[in-house]
Amino acid sequence: MSTLFEKVGEERLHRMIDTFYGYVSQDEILLKIFPQNWDEIAYKQKLFQTQFLGGPNLYIQEFGHPMMRARHMPFRITDIEKEAWLKNMRRAMQDVGLEEELQKALMDRYEQVGQIMVNTPVDEHN
Repeated sequence: MSTLFEKVGEERLHRMIDTFYGYVSQDEILLKIFPQNWDEIAYKQKLFQTQFLGGPNLYIQEFGHPMMRARHMPFRITDIEKEAWLKNMRRAMQDVGLEEELQKALMDRYEQVGQIMVNTPVDEHN
């Protein structure tokens, strides 16, 4: 059985992530969470996504365990930020031409992880 990484393909995954950060760099909701070094963050995301989607453990090999929730704790992340992240990722998937079934499979995974990243109720956002 093919992994999601194999179904997406490395080249398309990398284009999707670059496209995603193009959107994030223009998103007022997400700009406060992400550092402005887009090349570095896209590189790390490519390694993480490769691993997350069933490809080689590139992120662990270079940076150790991802500890995603711990790395995001310094930032106030509500459902608003989560939904903005998902919206931009969905746009990027569409832009690189991922098939509908593949988009759904990825969004199912991203929504689960997104919920784990939420660390602040919306009413505490401001």
